[in-house]
Amino acid sequence: MIIDCHCHAGKGDLLTGPWDTDAPIETYLRRAQTAGIDKTVIFSPFHSNYAQANARTARIAAQYPGRFLCFAFVNARRDRGRIHQVVEQAVSQWKFCGIKAHRMDGPATREVCEVAKKFRLPLLYDPVGQTDVIDLLAPQYPEVNFIIPHLGSFADDWRAHLRVIDQISRYPNVYADTSAVRRFDYLVQAVKRGGPHKVLFGSDGPWLHPGLELQKIRLLGLPPELEALILGENLLRLTDSVKLVR
Repeated sequence: MIIDCHCHAGKGDLLTGPWDTDAPIETYLRRAQTAGIDKTVIFSPFHSNYAQANARTARIAAQYPGRFLCFAFVNARRDRGRIHQVVEQAVSQWKFCGIKAHRMDGPATREVCEVAKKFRLPLLYDPVGQTDVIDLLAPQYPEVNFIIPHLGSFADDWRAHLRVIDQISRYPNVYADTSAVRRFDYLVQAVKRGGPHKVLFGSDGPWLHPGLELQKIRLLGLPPELEALILGENLLRLTDSVKLVR
């Protein structure tokens, strides 16, 4: 089973760029089907109200029963004092199985990490290149599994890639996803140093083509049992979703 751990879905309302305007799931699904991707983790684009955006994510998932797993997007700054409320609704009402946060909304906080710990959810946190914070978060919250997308930098910051590769090799609760990593040798290093059990396939769809991102994993040339970890088994373990999808 191939699971894409990183895809946006639905409408944003900020209208400053593609990332907060529209993430058409139909486009993604056509491409994912051609690529042979079975299931996908979805969450909202950037939005001014993540409680509303998470509800929209739930409605999208309901239109395609069994196709998606959902993460609750939170804004560490704007949602301060109500992170628990936002996540609790997503988990109890819609069965979301993870949390998404982004440094552009505000750096990860103790509040976000405490909620992830309480609900035993992985935290997909994009540090936008400022990966040093992972050295604070990971030891403070060993019970929380942190997934760092783009090997730490969508902007192709090789220094951030190297720091995340080091972090996934040192911290048992730090993982990385492969989306948007242009320099292939950093993916090779991530798997070699961190191990295939610390890397997750992600596409950052619908804006990046999931078939292209998937091919990067294929080109690693791993044995089938190790490739399967990256392509879905790691995600299922972290979200405790094995029974949910099988």
